[in-house]
Amino acid sequence: MAESIIFKPTNGSQSVIGPDSNGVISINESGNITGTQYVAPGILVSDANASTTGTISITNNAVVTATSWNVGEASGSTATVTVSDGASLTLDNSDKIATGSTVVVGNGGTLILGGYATTTSGLIQFGGDGGTIEVAAGTTPSIIEYITNISSGDTIILDGMTADNYTYVNGVYTLTDNGQPISGTSSFQLPEADEGSTFTVKTVNGKTYLTADKIVCFLAGSMIRTSEGDVAVEDIQIGDQVVTFDWKNNKDITRPVVWVGKAHAVVRAGLPDDEAGYPVRILKDAIADGVPYKDMLITAEHCLFFDGKFVPVRMLVNGVSIFYDKSILSYDYYHVETAQHSVITADGMLTESYLDTGNRASFRQEGKVATLRGAVRNWTKDAGAPLCVDRAFVEPLFHKLEARENSVTGCHVPVEQAVMVTDSNLHLVTQAGAIIRPVRQDGQRYSFMLPAHTQSVRIVSRASRPADVIGPFVDDRRQMGVAVADVHFITAKNLHTITAHLQAEKPEGWHDTDWTDCAWTNGNAVLPMGDFTKGKMGLLSMTIRAAGPYLLHEADQKAQVFSA
Repeated sequence: MAESIIFKPTNGSQSVIGPDSNGVISINESGNITGTQYVAPGILVSDANASTTGTISITNNAVVTATSWNVGEASGSTATVTVSDGASLTLDNSDKIATGSTVVVGNGGTLILGGYATTTSGLIQFGGDGGTIEVAAGTTPSIIEYITNISSGDTIILDGMTADNYTYVNGVYTLTDNGQPISGTSSFQLPEADEGSTFTVKTVNGKTYLTADKIVCFLAGSMIRTSEGDVAVEDIQIGDQVVTFDWKNNKDITRPVVWVGKAHAVVRAGLPDDEAGYPVRILKDAIADGVPYKDMLITAEHCLFFDGKFVPVRMLVNGVSIFYDKSILSYDYYHVETAQHSVITADGMLTESYLDTGNRASFRQEGKVATLRGAVRNWTKDAGAPLCVDRAFVEPLFHKLEARENSVTGCHVPVEQAVMVTDSNLHLVTQAGAIIRPVRQDGQRYSFMLPAHTQSVRIVSRASRPADVIGPFVDDRRQMGVAVADVHFITAKNLHTITAHLQAEKPEGWHDTDWTDCAWTNGNAVLPMGDFTKGKMGLLSMTIRAAGPYLLHEADQKAQVFSA
């Protein structure tokens, strides 16, 4: 195991940085990592080819490069490298990250892939709170599909590429310029857990910036309350005095606008409504009499203020008085930032100002020069009120607003009626593509006959999101298939227990649950069989702890009609 890193500061002599009392190797100045120092029996060894293991933290605006650096050992001793707090790390094609080890970029950190490439998912991860990964010119965008945990505020920079938008079809993102796909390799996919993420796209000085964005903002025409009266959001200027609500002291105070931003969104049809980018229309009087005082148009992640809490409007969509306006397929949207994240009033409704969680660079600034801003912020430390997605709070609020239907004029009538089913359509698919149906079902127990040499199977079923089948007041938008408990492979002479789905590091397609003896699939989950089927056929038996209900999609409904 590595004890220390050999480090050459930019303005200093080579030194050795060892772990602190918490076992963390901390780098907080600029320089170059050139190797590892470790203790062999009786001697101290410095070796440029040795592997660094343990925890390495690069912070404090340090600019660090690495040469022939081995992160983690192939034998299993892993390393976790974190890059944050304005620091950057550059990896080139001489550097290696062993399977099981990770480089995590977040909280204002930057990782530059200066020739480093990988085809192993999870070695490079975003850590939240706005990280940046820059991909050198000549490296295809397809490397993005191996970068995991992309969330709002994270940015991927592609050097040497000019793009202004993208298309999203069947899980494939294709970068475009002036509406045309970019020649050469311009397509990529995301890891399954991040599929459907939306990005803002802009090009600056020959670099394309893709910023993951849960769009939180106002559409044009939203009327923001200022000291001079209500002003359209598109006309708000830096320096304007916005009326904010000090809810802790129950009084209004004014705060200056320190930044305004504008961007353009295009709806990505085919994704769930809340992820596709459709704006939410809150009809006049939908919240209370005169609130809002006109129809309000905001994005799905934008928060409204209730009883000391911010609630994302997507969790209040009832399809009648609060609904996704599918007549709007593209639109400009606007941010208004005050020095502190604040409760402001738009269209007579208490809502939120902009909170910079790392996506400021994706917006065009209008008007005056903005005040210089500091580090990115987060909801935990910097929010003007707590973000609440707790069902216990949101569900009663949802039903209260839903019950106002008779007090609202012009309520929306949904065209499509959701169809629910409980049948999971559970089956297996082998690595050769063969479909295997259950040979027996006894209550929650399903049994499948597997041919010999089946290395793995996929547990395939219908899948739906709890937010769709229970209600938007449930903040769970994962695709949930079936909950699998114990799994056994039974041959003529043996019974083997399979637990890959219950391990901390799960195969593809599994979610954690509150149960330790059970895990949910996403509707298409891999179950490795190991050597159990080597030369042996047998019965794969599994207990399905829970399943459904499922939202029946249009294609499924047509299939049912044809098969009836």
